[in-house]
Amino acid sequence: MKRLLLLLLAGCAWPAQAALTVLACEPEWAALTEELAGDLARVSSATTAHQDPHRIQARPSLIARARNADLLVCTGADLEIGWLPLLLRESGNARIQPGRPGYFEATGYVELVDQLERIDRSMGDVHAAGNPHIVTDPRNLLPVAAALAARLAEIDPANADAYAQRHQDFDQRLRVAITRWERQAEGLRGVPVLVHHTNWSYLARWLELEVVGDLEPKPGVDPSVAQLGRLLETLQAKPARMTLRSAYHAPRASEWLAVRTGIPAVELPYTVGGSEQATDLLSLYEDTLARLKAALP
Repeated sequence: MKRLLLLLLAGCAWPAQAALTVLACEPEWAALTEELAGDLARVSSATTAHQDPHRIQARPSLIARARNADLLVCTGADLEIGWLPLLLRESGNARIQPGRPGYFEATGYVELVDQLERIDRSMGDVHAAGNPHIVTDPRNLLPVAAALAARLAEIDPANADAYAQRHQDFDQRLRVAITRWERQAEGLRGVPVLVHHTNWSYLARWLELEVVGDLEPKPGVDPSVAQLGRLLETLQAKPARMTLRSAYHAPRASEWLAVRTGIPAVELPYTVGGSEQATDLLSLYEDTLARLKAALP
């Protein structure tokens, strides 16, 4: 009788065990996977919100996590080109190689801006396939979430209904939130802004912000005092209302400009974990909007 009771208890506890091990390249995709999978997946992120996703190292501990992953969820569009190929090669994990069900690129489900016919090293940190920083527009999460839920179901068909239900719930909550955010952001339409890096292109398009200049002379190249001086001259003809930088960019350049122009330097979380308030995907955009609105006089 005691043994039977133990078996029944073990059987009751089994569904809570994670079915999948998922490694996300960036925090936003870890957060999205958690929304869609819940307790059905053990999810970790290769990077944090305070790391530039272009530039990390495929350390042995990260390679070990990739070796054990059932699913790898990345941005794609060459955002991780500096470290992901090494990670895939050294992991020896056939499940997560490109072309396999265990390899997922979010940018494959979104129309990318800034696509180029050709690139060379002199152009800086640019991507021929298009701008990979899709997370700054929450509307991009809608098709990505649908595709990721389907991929989870493909890899783990026994729990397909659970992934579908969680996706439906997330999709509904996100659509309601987007409508609310767009209503709250009406006062931002047409506001001229400077950006530290081109990772705000999708945010600017969504909220109809007007980008009037970049602090970086080329994408990924740190702004020099000479570059910032030239930007000061440009601002005399076309003033900006704020400068946007992500949590992983150094504040030095935007604050240098703020001292000389009075233009507020606004740090946005960019991804989940980029601020104390941005603890999940919905709060990421809540905090982003709050910071943008607070910067306006």
